[in-house]
Amino acid sequence: MTNERVYRMAFSRVYPLLVQKAERKGRTKLEVDAVICWLTGYDDSGSQAQIVKNIDYETFFSEAPQINPNAAKISGVICGHRVEEIEDPLMQKIRWLDKLVDELAKGKPMEKILRC
Repeated sequence: MTNERVYRMAFSRVYPLLVQKAERKGRTKLEVDAVICWLTGYDDSGSQAQIVKNIDYETFFSEAPQINPNAAKISGVICGHRVEEIEDPLMQKIRWLDKLVDELAKGKPMEKILRC
């Protein structure tokens, strides 16, 4: 899948998949929402408003109130790529979110996921 196709994916279609991934491993929607809030600065109503507007991934991240400055501490492999080495800023943000939800699903404590 090309980056452009990923950028155009509706966040409203991706969000339930992120929640399902976490819930299959015993985590909750609230924890996924906390991860999204930490990374993007959206509060619950802000992220839900973006879902209702059916915006794409690119818009979701470009309109994010504030990407967490500690997001640069996210490291590791997701989808075969080291997130800290991804050069495209938008793709890196998308993979950061994937990595955080992946860590959540693997049972990591929230304090470690949120780089506290």
